Amino acid sequence: MNRPPSASRAAASMTWHGAPEPTPEPLTPWDWVRVIRRGVPLGITVFGGLAVLLALRLVERPVFGMSRPVTPWITRGVCRAAFFWLGMARHVRGQPMRGPGAAVANHASWLDIFALNAGDCLYFVAKAEVARWPGIGWLARATGTVFVRRAPREARSQADLLSARLTAGHRLLFFPEGTSTDGQRVLQFKTTLFAPLLSDDLNNDWQVQPITLKYVAPEVSDAAFYGWWGDMAFAGDLLKVLATPKQGHVEVIYHPAVRTSQMRDRKALAAWCEARVREGLEG
Repeated sequence: MNRPPSASRAAASMTWHGAPEPTPEPLTPWDWVRVIRRGVPLGITVFGGLAVLLALRLVERPVFGMSRPVTPWITRGVCRAAFFWLGMARHVRGQPMRGPGAAVANHASWLDIFALNAGDCLYFVAKAEVARWPGIGWLARATGTVFVRRAPREARSQADLLSARLTAGHRLLFFPEGTSTDGQRVLQFKTTLFAPLLSDDLNNDWQVQPITLKYVAPEVSDAAFYGWWGDMAFAGDLLKVLATPKQGHVEVIYHPAVRTSQMRDRKALAAWCEARVREGLEG
């Protein structure tokens, strides 16, 4: 995620405000029944899975070091189960790439984390501030998120960190838009995080796979139903999704990967990935 669960106006520069935010509607008693029916097993699954993951890491870390041969599968299973408890379908087109490298995707919702992790063993790349967010920061650290700082003076250390994770076989994923949207558009990709993938210091020819997340709203709902942007609070949006009588679905489109050696620089790589993701959303 690229913004905290409840973004403030002070942080508006880091948050997309390109569309009017929907007015929250009060929940009916039947809505609350659905919230409890879906939310309780969802919470047990997420936090129970986290407990199992942390217990396994106590063994996995000293034996395998940076490599994580077991725990990413726990995350993947939890995320698949999350869609079951939500009653929301996840459709997949294409296949995750094989071998080490990075993936990039458009960012529309907190559901993106579940949608992407359900299909592949991934490690998200997030700004360092995420590590300090209540709750989410703890979950991010436990699942192996890579935290990076955007200061130019740390560019070399960030490249070394990403190289180490890639060399360990970790599939890294980041959201180049830098913020989440209403899910109806793709913002221009920022090129910063593409730079380490083309660094001469890496001495490797990595793959980069674009992924499109395409949300289809429930019937008689606004097309941006699953979008999460502006100052929308996480808790309120979670309740809205849990309470909806009939869910829509998300389509995860895996585009063919490209090798970094085929791109002249980070701008070309970012533009190519952006075009593929945009084609998936508009197609």
